[in-house]
Amino acid sequence: MSAMNRVWKAITAIILLAFVVTALLPFILMVINALQPADRLSWSLNPSDVSFHNFSVLFSTYGFGRALATSTVIVCLSCVINAIVCSMAAFAFAKKPFPGSGALFWIYLATMMVPGQITLIPLFIIMRDLGLLNTHISLSLPVINAFGVFLIYQFIKGVPNDLMEAARIDGASDRRIFTSIIIPLIRPVLVALTVFTFLTVWNDFLWPLVSISDQQMTTVTLAVSNLQGAFAKRYGLVMAGATISFLIPLGVYLLLQRQFVEGVAATGLKG
Repeated sequence: MSAMNRVWKAITAIILLAFVVTALLPFILMVINALQPADRLSWSLNPSDVSFHNFSVLFSTYGFGRALATSTVIVCLSCVINAIVCSMAAFAFAKKPFPGSGALFWIYLATMMVPGQITLIPLFIIMRDLGLLNTHISLSLPVINAFGVFLIYQFIKGVPNDLMEAARIDGASDRRIFTSIIIPLIRPVLVALTVFTFLTVWNDFLWPLVSISDQQMTTVTLAVSNLQGAFAKRYGLVMAGATISFLIPLGVYLLLQRQFVEGVAATGLKG
């Protein structure tokens, strides 16, 4: 390796490191202010002021534990419902064609170009008429969309038809083929979809803000938003709430990182 190549590699590494540090600065500021009483944002960290008082106040005074439990239930329901519905729809589109299925599939994909704000009011009216407002189901169902179907469709499309025909010759029904052959094969992409669903639902703010009127159903994002007063901002509490709401999805992603990367890569290869 020539000296010039080593210099360029070193310069590239320094530039990338600078970008990484810049990306981490907001999170560092968040943690610094979460660990000490803060009426204003500051980069200074006084070791004598470091405590977990802000975190204890969140759970003892502001009911943050209930918000975490509500968000956890909603996220789990959303991940399960989205995985089941999207995998079944993708299997039907990919391996069980019917008259007009191709056109219907592309029309369904076109809904991905519609901003969620446009469907907010119709969705609210539907949930109200069904009597589902202020329930876990009303916060879980809207996550089902064309993205999940398309993601799994790309993978199922690459499953050999001969494998399914061999199962049919052995007497397997479509339900048995789906549960015993398709599901094990698409497990990596299901993990990827679960991660996407988790992040989407956990960080969702607009739909819970519009659809929730019961304080017992407050989610994490709403709980953090409620920490900001009208005239005074308790930055220490806000940063503590933001830290908790950030660490949980980060932990989930780190736990499923390998399967998530495998699922996204496999989906791209199958497509």
